[in-house]
Amino acid sequence: MSGTWLPLLVTLAIQAMVSMALLTVPVMATVVAQALGVSATLAGVYVAVAYIGAILASLASGSVVARFGAIRVSQAGLVLCAIGLAACALPSWPALALGAFLIGLGYGPITPASSHLLALTTPPHRLALVFSVKQTGVPLGGLLAGALVPGLVLVGGWQATLLVVATANLVCALASQPLRAGLDADRRSDRTLGFGHLLRPLHLVLSQRALARLAAFSFVFSATQLSLSTYLVTYLQEALDYGLVKAGLALSVAQAGGIVGRIAWGYVSDRWLGARRALALLAGLMAISTLATAMLDARVPPALVFALLVVFGASAIGWNGVYLSEVARRAPPGMASTATGGTLAVTFFGTVLGPALFGALAAAGGGYRAGFAALAVPTALCFISLIRKPGPAA
Repeated sequence: MSGTWLPLLVTLAIQAMVSMALLTVPVMATVVAQALGVSATLAGVYVAVAYIGAILASLASGSVVARFGAIRVSQAGLVLCAIGLAACALPSWPALALGAFLIGLGYGPITPASSHLLALTTPPHRLALVFSVKQTGVPLGGLLAGALVPGLVLVGGWQATLLVVATANLVCALASQPLRAGLDADRRSDRTLGFGHLLRPLHLVLSQRALARLAAFSFVFSATQLSLSTYLVTYLQEALDYGLVKAGLALSVAQAGGIVGRIAWGYVSDRWLGARRALALLAGLMAISTLATAMLDARVPPALVFALLVVFGASAIGWNGVYLSEVARRAPPGMASTATGGTLAVTFFGTVLGPALFGALAAAGGGYRAGFAALAVPTALCFISLIRKPGPAA
């Protein structure tokens, strides 16, 4: 496994930075909304716009990674995230929308690029664990956003905070440059690029039942994950009367649960349960956690709230490594990045619709409680499907 450590550490750091970039605006949604004179429920629209960009980028990632190399593509993603964050610092909603789209374009190819590297360097019996460790970069970025962004906002304001996170993404891009030649040695400069290549990853996924079924589950799981990350801070502020810093800490607790969960679920999947049973257990925990979160009120002790969020984060944020390792395992030889890009297009579509529908439900009068309660239905259906139908995701 020693040959996997360098690619694993590099991809972990890159994933954390782009994840922090994506969640910076949602963490301080109440402050940004007040400055722009809009409702904080529009954070779901912000996330939706970002993931539209991510869908396009993930579909193109297979060919782009093959031609330019996984590290070069990841560096370009970091730079796009930095530019998007800078655009978000302009005090207007069109600039915020443009920034969200650019951040999505930068975020989209990161996971397919890392899957390409790790599929080449990881022994098959360690795939779930290694992919899960790498995917801890997503909740790690969320943890950093929840822990650092509120304090930065209080010290320097929301616009300066965006520029600080943008700078961190640029530093990460520069730090990975010395590693590019070695890790991008398999790139194929003769690989052609074209608009028609965008549909190839989806065609691959839809043509193979195992991949299509995994993608369908990921649609629901990703909607749940992003709804938690997007609305938890605002929900705790409005429903439980938490301050911004305390609510941000709660988000960090959930993300920390996701970090531990991703590693633990990867180990459990490799060692004991297998992908199907692990995903079924995760779906059941998501359903229970969403209902429990919807029932919280100001009388619940913070310690119990944080304990619940650890479980919620461990399931709703912890599923990705098991899922991505299974996608790589089911992909045809040499097509891990293409299969990942195709399944992630479906995954990201869940992140487009999930937070947006959650916000629409809250804005229509149901409130954030109704949004969390509604998430219990599709996650419970996934649990039932995974338990009853052992099929190709087993």
